[in-house]
Amino acid sequence: MAEVVIVDSKQAAGEVAADLIEALVRRTPDAVLGLATGSTPLTTWSALAARALDLSAVRGFALDEYVGLPAGHPESYRSVITREVVEPLGLTPSLVQVPAESGPVEFAGDDYERAIVAAGGVDLQILGIGSTGHIGFNEPGSSFASLTRVKTLTKQTRRDNARFFDSPADVPTHCITQGLGTIQRARHLVLLAFGEAKAAALAGAVEGPVTASLPGSAIQLHSTVTVIVDEAAASELKFADYYRYSWDNRLDWERLH
Repeated sequence: MAEVVIVDSKQAAGEVAADLIEALVRRTPDAVLGLATGSTPLTTWSALAARALDLSAVRGFALDEYVGLPAGHPESYRSVITREVVEPLGLTPSLVQVPAESGPVEFAGDDYERAIVAAGGVDLQILGIGSTGHIGFNEPGSSFASLTRVKTLTKQTRRDNARFFDSPADVPTHCITQGLGTIQRARHLVLLAFGEAKAAALAGAVEGPVTASLPGSAIQLHSTVTVIVDEAAASELKFADYYRYSWDNRLDWERLH
């Protein structure tokens, strides 16, 4: 069972996630982080930036990238990662990689997998979850063994992401994303979710059957998962009271990780 932390706000969730990252970096200054984009992890990055840690040796791998946006487009995930993560946290730009930055996109997945392996693997992967249950851009039906590859985005995912673009028609139809198998190789998964719109997908991912129809349920197959959610996102969890009790009654050594 995942460790589920239910808090009262996005800001509180960001502090909990930042605690985990800070503890990792203090142990391993050149730790490898898996970096998610979108609105969900913003409070994590803000909380981490406020701590004035030296993160210059930290290495990073973005979860995904759109296919078809021109270089420098403000909504490309390279631009987003630079703007929202690299610059505020003081990461070294050359140590942060995004899929499909050079070369033919058809070979980019294999190249990215090799780069992650060469870095020693991801120590801590930040994740969000989409309303379709996707993590990364692994849409429903994605294989649990899948590696980094090009995927076609669902209409729902494109509608969800249209708020970042001038027009829904501007949202790309394709992406390149770390696969569920890639994500599962990270040593620690930290999934964040906020708002009632995520409640059904979150409950399915944490407590429902493990199924490719809900890619987020792959987290149940991982040995070290922390799920951090607000009350609205937790509203459909059957065992919410148990999660609260477990968090409040952690042993001393558990409070240090």
